[in-house]
Amino acid sequence: MPSKLFSAPVQQSFNQHFNHIVGQSQAVELLVQAIIRQRIAPGYLFIGPAGIGRSLVATAFTTILLHSPDGSSDNLKRRIQARNHPDLLWVEPTYLHQGKLLTVSEAQTAGLKRRGLPQVRLEQIRDIARFLSRPPLEAERSVVVIESAELIAEAAANGLLKTLEEPGQATLVLIAPDQQTLLPTLISRCQTIPFRRLGPSDMAQVLTTTDHIEILDYPEVLSLAQGSPGAAIASWQQLQTIPPDLLQQVSQPIRNIRTALELARQIVQTLEPESQLWLLDYLQQNRWQQGHAHGMEKLELARKQLLRYVQPRLVWEVTLMNLI
Repeated sequence: MPSKLFSAPVQQSFNQHFNHIVGQSQAVELLVQAIIRQRIAPGYLFIGPAGIGRSLVATAFTTILLHSPDGSSDNLKRRIQARNHPDLLWVEPTYLHQGKLLTVSEAQTAGLKRRGLPQVRLEQIRDIARFLSRPPLEAERSVVVIESAELIAEAAANGLLKTLEEPGQATLVLIAPDQQTLLPTLISRCQTIPFRRLGPSDMAQVLTTTDHIEILDYPEVLSLAQGSPGAAIASWQQLQTIPPDLLQQVSQPIRNIRTALELARQIVQTLEPESQLWLLDYLQQNRWQQGHAHGMEKLELARKQLLRYVQPRLVWEVTLMNLI
């Protein structure tokens, strides 16, 4: 339908929902135009690296889609942010523990020893189908958002295809880093919305707004983040878990086998698995910036081995000895 269905003030109100989004003007414009022209697709694929605003845009987009003329906009926004609107289902990858599905945050709270990556499971896809089998309760449509869609298990992805073919009065939003991680049949049923990495000025704006301005004084963290404020914040938090003297020792040239073995022992005893993976990324970035190509492939191999649950101390001993 033509855009004249909406007055200028109404169109402006759509844009206001995205005022807090930084550096994603193309994605916002595509979504706003879809709303203005009343051409909402049954499925959207938000493509881009983590930490650049995909979930924030999904929340703003959902707020517009679930708005009802007789409802409070502020109250609606709070309900959607809290994920407790009856016409919204927000799906996250889960771990299976003692017959229960736990999100990443729930697993951390429970102190669960996590092996491998979480998944969006077939049971969760069936929950989506049940959720969409009933008409919306308050809004004109239902909305389903699937975070980390690249982690949809194969059987679950095949099940999701049927829902995307006939979503009924609903819109589904899949969030993923790139198209290569998804089934082509899923991609073909969604309208792709591209998200880009942020430039230095946009990065500074986001980090300042979110009270992380101190990160701007750490170029190595910004370099690791590669234009993702979320990644910069996550890297900064990881940096705080590593003792400064340990970081300094492992960043310097390793002179002998004894030093390598001692460092390996300290790393494994001091750092959690996630911090060890971050340290490998940090060391790779550090060597690249200093123009030292030697050992880069060894560090990458160590990362792959840790992800495959090879004994961590053995991985670090061999890696550090190879860097002598």
